[in-house]
Amino acid sequence: MPKVTVDGVEIEVPLGATVLQACELAGKEIPRFCYHERLSIAGNCRMCLVEVAPGPPKPQASCALPAADGQIIRTDSAMVKKAREGVMEFLLINHPLDCPICDQGGECDLQDQAMAYGRGSSRYDENKRAVDDKYMGPIVKTAMTRCIQCTRCVRFSEEVAGTPEMGMLFRGEDAQITSYLEKALQSELSGNLVDLCPVGALLSKPYSFEARPWELKRVPGIDVMDAVGTNIRMDVRGRQLMRILPRINDAVNEEWAHDKTRHHVDALVRGRLDRTWVREKGKLREASWGEALDVFAKQLTKTGKSVAAIAGDLLDAETMYAAKALLAGQGSSLLEGRQTGLEYDVTSLGAVRFNTPLAELENADAILLVGSNVRWEAPLVNTRLRKAARRGAKVFAIGPEVDLSYPVEWLGDDLALLDKLPKAAADAIGNAKKPVMIVGPGALGAGALGAALAATVPFIKGDWNGFNVLHIAASRMAGLMLGYAQKGGIAYIEKAKPELVLLLGADEVPAANFSNAFKVYIGHHGDAGAAQADLVLPGAAYSEKHGTWVNIEGRVQRGERATFPPGDAREDWTILRAVSDLIGRPLPFDDLGQLRAAMVAEVPALGQEGIVDMPWSPPQLDAKASGPVAYPIKDFYLTNAICRASPTMQRCSEELVHGVDYAEAAE
Repeated sequence: MPKVTVDGVEIEVPLGATVLQACELAGKEIPRFCYHERLSIAGNCRMCLVEVAPGPPKPQASCALPAADGQIIRTDSAMVKKAREGVMEFLLINHPLDCPICDQGGECDLQDQAMAYGRGSSRYDENKRAVDDKYMGPIVKTAMTRCIQCTRCVRFSEEVAGTPEMGMLFRGEDAQITSYLEKALQSELSGNLVDLCPVGALLSKPYSFEARPWELKRVPGIDVMDAVGTNIRMDVRGRQLMRILPRINDAVNEEWAHDKTRHHVDALVRGRLDRTWVREKGKLREASWGEALDVFAKQLTKTGKSVAAIAGDLLDAETMYAAKALLAGQGSSLLEGRQTGLEYDVTSLGAVRFNTPLAELENADAILLVGSNVRWEAPLVNTRLRKAARRGAKVFAIGPEVDLSYPVEWLGDDLALLDKLPKAAADAIGNAKKPVMIVGPGALGAGALGAALAATVPFIKGDWNGFNVLHIAASRMAGLMLGYAQKGGIAYIEKAKPELVLLLGADEVPAANFSNAFKVYIGHHGDAGAAQADLVLPGAAYSEKHGTWVNIEGRVQRGERATFPPGDAREDWTILRAVSDLIGRPLPFDDLGQLRAAMVAEVPALGQEGIVDMPWSPPQLDAKASGPVAYPIKDFYLTNAICRASPTMQRCSEELVHGVDYAEAAE
């Protein structure tokens, strides 16, 4: 390992590190605009200048200079100070004086570094240049006169998102960043461009002019738009959630979040259930909590053990446990979370989870996708697979062809291929050191779990388990751990003909499934579940309650409450606790702490954050599968009740999925 001296302190740095990284290891702050840890090195902003000996007697860009043994690096010399002031002066030559009205104000890299490294006055007297704003779709707003051509957005689009739609046109003073043909960005990760932009050139269009960063309270949470468990930060002003940003977690989402995660927030104040409703003569009428709970309690008493609970895709573990405890008091165990009819075997949880740690996916050298449009089902898993593909991994897929943003060899659309892969694919997987199979919901829906498990032999080598099941519901793994899965799936619940069905945020259950049952909907949006219910009880959205979620890996994570539910809405478990009192069988918890303690006593794995130990013991299932695959997600932006209530998600769907053209007024 090379030894370098930074401002008089000698340190060892990893082989291949840059001078900038060496300075950071020594605790020195190096200003930068173009450099980003997760992108390739461009070396075009020159803000990271340092003095290095041996070497030419001039400042050098530390981001592009390899650290070598014996280097003496100065970050605080007069030469460095003057050079950085000069670079900042050049950057500000054409930058507009927009800080008072710029949405980036208060969290702008250029603003911060101009204060720290800039001159006290400007010497520039010429006219500033101006650049036309570009249209980039419903997520990204532009103010391109502010752009400093750092090219972070260009590199992210090409390297991480896999949609090389942006680039630089012209040269010198005329240089400008644009999306080619100025069309809407087609990437489901385009919101990350706003975070990457170090100035106010790329902004969040839905959040524009809504709040200033110093007005906001920051609350950590877990995203529920898919089953990856993206770590997020919820920014709150007063009683309203204003925006969502990703938190850095290298083991889960790195520092990215997809557009559904970021921009569904406008739905949390739209289409909400904020009062109770009772159906009389086919129509819902408003009721009080007392009346609604009495109706609920009478129905529970009347139906006895003929009661079932269906968990929705966004549900937290605490609510599922409370409902399970309520049904146990009734003598019922009719629990199901797979609303759309999936019925795979769950006797071994290790056989239905994502066994390869997400961070390890990028080290895979052969990948087989089975019935998975992973770009829509889990975009941040897709970014890991793209990394692997860029490093040389061969990717094979069984299913209808879609654009996954990296080269894929499509083997066909017949699941019978699992029994005998083409020779090229079989050889590549057999010779790989770290092969990965991802079984998506399309394959699960076609009953191919047994065939996939039978094909796992080349994917499991020593400590490496490359067999992975990709779920798309945030509540799925916690639901399986809590027993929300019947042999036969939701069809088994139907055959049992329950007289009372609890729809716990379940909006994907067809209305005809339980047409003769009394349906109680506990949820937060007036979506399909509420439309078919006989009793509607307003619950809390995921951002309005403390909750536990388990991601596809079996990683237990907890989110905090950012805001309170609107109107008369209550946290879901408190509703179940209240009705248990009315029927004379009170649940044994009065607060969240007691509820969690009871849940952990029954399922100890839910008590400690981190990946749960699920032994690999695959069941013996029917190993035959055939027929085509149907991907369950038809529209990436409208997959749940919250998204369907979001104007931003509706516009994304219309423009990016269905090709509707929007005319933008000139500003």
